[in-house]
Amino acid sequence: MKILLIGGTGTISSAITRQLAESGHDLWLLNRGNRKAEVPASVKQVICDINDEPAVLQKIGDTRFDAVCEFIGFLPSQVERDIRLFRDRTSQYIYISSASAYNKPAASHIITEGTALANPYWQYSRDKIACEELLMREYREKGFPVTIVRPSHTYCERGVPVSVHGPKGSWQVLKRMMEGKPVIVHGDGSSLWTLTWNEDFARGFIGLIGNPKAIGEAFQIMSDEQLTWNQIYAAAAQALGATFRPYYVSSAYLAEISPKEYDLLGNLIGDKAVSVMFDCTKLKRAVPGFQATTRFDEGVRRCVSYLLSHPELQVEDPEFDAWCDRVIATLEQTKSSFKG
Repeated sequence: MKILLIGGTGTISSAITRQLAESGHDLWLLNRGNRKAEVPASVKQVICDINDEPAVLQKIGDTRFDAVCEFIGFLPSQVERDIRLFRDRTSQYIYISSASAYNKPAASHIITEGTALANPYWQYSRDKIACEELLMREYREKGFPVTIVRPSHTYCERGVPVSVHGPKGSWQVLKRMMEGKPVIVHGDGSSLWTLTWNEDFARGFIGLIGNPKAIGEAFQIMSDEQLTWNQIYAAAAQALGATFRPYYVSSAYLAEISPKEYDLLGNLIGDKAVSVMFDCTKLKRAVPGFQATTRFDEGVRRCVSYLLSHPELQVEDPEFDAWCDRVIATLEQTKSSFKG
């Protein structure tokens, strides 16, 4: 198949790029070329700003694709742009939305594609919902061949997933572990979460490309493994050869006192603080045989090994580190004042 990925080098899409290239598809990537050295040699690269519509049209001409997959569309205006560009150039348009779009808190902790979409805490999620609604309206009224995919927390070797971190990523949390310092964990660490290795996600996603059962439908793609945040942090610490020293802090308190750039209101109250279990029965019916096979303890070991051998990814965040110390010191002082 002739497939165009808008993006194609991110956490989720890089695995899809590799697997499609290995399978011999006629694969095109449209992006700014910031990580072009990592793209397989067989892939055609269209180096362009997707927002520059005349430039995009000049580069792709009247090429028609079996599927166009959008990984970097976050706003309705970007989706409207894609509809203009690809309405007559693709048989399928696959849009990456987000499982954070599901209602918080949901009526049931078991999440299916039919769970209501509403997130009053996170603008990112509300924008994704607006994109989905626009696309489904185009499908219903004009036959635009959309498929919506909702990932949850998908990770790769370039970073260890944690729930509380600063704007520079999770390395500082790992550094605190290696230094024997306590790490802030929201709540009491017992809420359930799902983490999906990107290579597993890619297999489910690729099964939807060119799949007639996928047109006009939404699918969530996740692992079946549910973990508490205590288990997630403990597995990361074990992979580092460090001791997990949790310092539990209320999610609501963290959201209230954190700097705006940490976005903990959205990330915690609107997402990670809520226990959820995802039912992927719909995906497995459309893609028979799909199964995520990478346990988190295996995946996090790969992450740690990769990070420790790539110093350029070890981005320190001293401001976040100092903020953690202040939060812990303040709460410890409060505890002491009550002990008299």
